[in-house]
Amino acid sequence: MSKDKILVTGGAGYIGSHACVALCEAGYQPVIFDNFSNSSPKVIDRVEQITKKGISLVEGDVLNFDQIMEVFRQHSIKGIMHFAGCKAVGESVQDPLSYYRINVTGSINVLDAMCHSGVDVLIFSSSATIFGDLNANPISESSTFSPKNPYGQTKRFVEEIMADLVASKANLNLATLRYFNPVGAHQTGLIGEDPKGIPQNLMPYLAQVAAGRLSKLEVFGHDYPTKDGTGIRDYIHVMDVADAHVAALEYLLSEGGYLAINIGTGQGISVLELIHAFERAAGRSIPWDFGPRRDGDVAEYYADPSLAEQKLGWRAKRGIDTICTDMWRWQINNPLGY
Repeated sequence: MSKDKILVTGGAGYIGSHACVALCEAGYQPVIFDNFSNSSPKVIDRVEQITKKGISLVEGDVLNFDQIMEVFRQHSIKGIMHFAGCKAVGESVQDPLSYYRINVTGSINVLDAMCHSGVDVLIFSSSATIFGDLNANPISESSTFSPKNPYGQTKRFVEEIMADLVASKANLNLATLRYFNPVGAHQTGLIGEDPKGIPQNLMPYLAQVAAGRLSKLEVFGHDYPTKDGTGIRDYIHVMDVADAHVAALEYLLSEGGYLAINIGTGQGISVLELIHAFERAAGRSIPWDFGPRRDGDVAEYYADPSLAEQKLGWRAKRGIDTICTDMWRWQINNPLGY
């Protein structure tokens, strides 16, 4: 027997689509709300292929309050996973107003519609960028907020709005999950990350170099005080991130309250280690060169995931080799994305 319906805003996006798979596997019925501004309608078919279940879709925009309310009128929603928003750091610096409008105003609309509809459970897709360029690792939930770009600021503002909302309404149950570096793809190769234009993140760029779509990878900096001189980050499989959302949902449905949780592996992987792991997965060498450091990059950045295990009973299960293997399968099965 199916469990409750869960509204997934941005459910056709990279992390949202994988969360829909995890919800189906846990017996929930995802209801996707998406305007496809940065995703493909083909994702719906792919999720249905993976889960062997029909997926409800309401096409709409989080900037349109009436369209969000229409979802609650059409469906009996038990909880919300809120992924809809823009996520490119560089783009947020160039166009901050769009980021504040979509990420902050859109989130306010979702929270407002939730309160109007009597739904009391929501999980927010946040980011470790709210912590900024810390040099204190591992990064715990009590680390200082110091976002260095408009994207990180939008996540911080929404978290603060959520905390204020919980303080004003005792019956609300909210969680904010701060991911570190979600990467990889579903093991079937049917859904994965599909960046528009030149990828802004290391893993999809690396995959496209391995596939021959891009000529060479530039590694930014080789003189960091790390084991091999390159930057170290906490790369986490996107399905582990998706599983964390289901764990948070079940916690809120049973325990309630307000949670702010870091979602990472607790293991730092260097750029060179990632390249070598991807070469093993792809069975080929990948051309790369060293370039200068980028402004704002720090040597190491990885999570303390102990609170997630303590509160949610969740920990990352998939290592870097699985991440690279799944990412390569997605890349070769979908050489031009969706």
